[in-house]
Amino acid sequence: MKIVFIVPTTGLKRFPPYRWAGRIYGQPNSITGPLILGRILKRAGHEVEVYEELNGRVPYNRLLRDTDIFCLSLMTSNAPRGYELADMIHRRSGARVLMGGMHPTWMPEEALEHGDQVITGEGEKVILDAVEGRIAGSIVQGPLIENIDEVPFPDYSILKTPCAAANVISTRGCPCRCSFCTSSRMFHPYRKRSVDNVIAEIRRYKEMGFRYMNFEDDNFTADKERAKEICRRMIAEGLTFKETFFFGRTDMAEDEELLELLAQAHLTRVLIGIESLNQKALDSIQKGQNIEAICRAGEACERHRIRVIASIVLGLDEDDLSDMDRSIAFAESIHAYQLQPAILTPFPGTPVYRDYESEGRMLPGSWSRFDMMNVVFQPTKMSPWELQEEFFRACRDFYTFSSAKDIRRIFGKEYGRRRWGLALMTRMGTGAAHLASHIAPHSDYYTLRHISDVQ
Repeated sequence: MKIVFIVPTTGLKRFPPYRWAGRIYGQPNSITGPLILGRILKRAGHEVEVYEELNGRVPYNRLLRDTDIFCLSLMTSNAPRGYELADMIHRRSGARVLMGGMHPTWMPEEALEHGDQVITGEGEKVILDAVEGRIAGSIVQGPLIENIDEVPFPDYSILKTPCAAANVISTRGCPCRCSFCTSSRMFHPYRKRSVDNVIAEIRRYKEMGFRYMNFEDDNFTADKERAKEICRRMIAEGLTFKETFFFGRTDMAEDEELLELLAQAHLTRVLIGIESLNQKALDSIQKGQNIEAICRAGEACERHRIRVIASIVLGLDEDDLSDMDRSIAFAESIHAYQLQPAILTPFPGTPVYRDYESEGRMLPGSWSRFDMMNVVFQPTKMSPWELQEEFFRACRDFYTFSSAKDIRRIFGKEYGRRRWGLALMTRMGTGAAHLASHIAPHSDYYTLRHISDVQ
């Protein structure tokens, strides 16, 4: 059979300027789930192709003619696009549609309104039986994989859309349990691959010629000794890349040896969840860090020339506008390379979603707005539009043309150019959003203004 995996994305993100901006922000990559599941199916003798709508056009007319099964990988924000594709596939072909991923795991009945079968949880042990018809149930629960060394490596040969960075997931889940986090709940309990297994995968990508790599673990430095050993092996065996991205926490600053090894192994771009500089807000989301640790992390990363992507959550109940402005100013003060201002988003499956639903604080609208860039709930200390405006202001204030000079001085010409490009794209994007909020009655931004005016 021919099986095609598709990772959908929203209409805005299929717009060419958005894709260009994405390439300025970082190297295009592909989520690993479909590449792992596709490898299992390919090994069983099936013809498999994988497409990411975010990174390139998908030849639907051709695929609809000869594909037997479409597998759609869905997060919450791309679920409406996935449902749209499923309905189109059913109208125009006789192909079956399978759905899996974070959103169908928490909302399986909803997904079944559009798909023929839904796989919840981890799909590696059930995907082949589901595709070959040996599992008849409409909702298939994927069992927990205890030994994740057993999971095959992703197969990049089946990926048909652009990809410049290989993704490695060396753990599943996260030992922390922030109240807004979905992956620590879907991939529970926290599990680690052996260092030998991780190094074998990295070696494969080096042989394939990748120049960039990402550790997509929710917290690569959670086990500091293990992270050190991976870095030592990468250095000793010549398995470093031009740049490797990873997710870390502020506690990495407490281990000088770890910081030195990260820098030597070219793990020089890290996203750290600062979230807030208000301790009450941090405690309310069970972040497990304090202000002092945040400050130490910023200083330590700059000292080791590890470029920080500062992640800040906008709209926490304990924060007001001044608290959020303080967090943005802090990101500037530590010369953060990039800012990820994420509007608090109550994703299905999280305590935040459960609480806001019961309190009647969720705003009406499509799941497509659940992308951490749009307000989808009623904040406690401001109107929805005021919170949305804070997101725009955070982007504009951080990504300035003048700041590109500092980034160029600290990290080099290439990164200075990227910062300048992000400043340009930010101004274009926020300007278009503001215009839509005034003159486009069917846009989400116009709706947010209207809600705020009524209130």
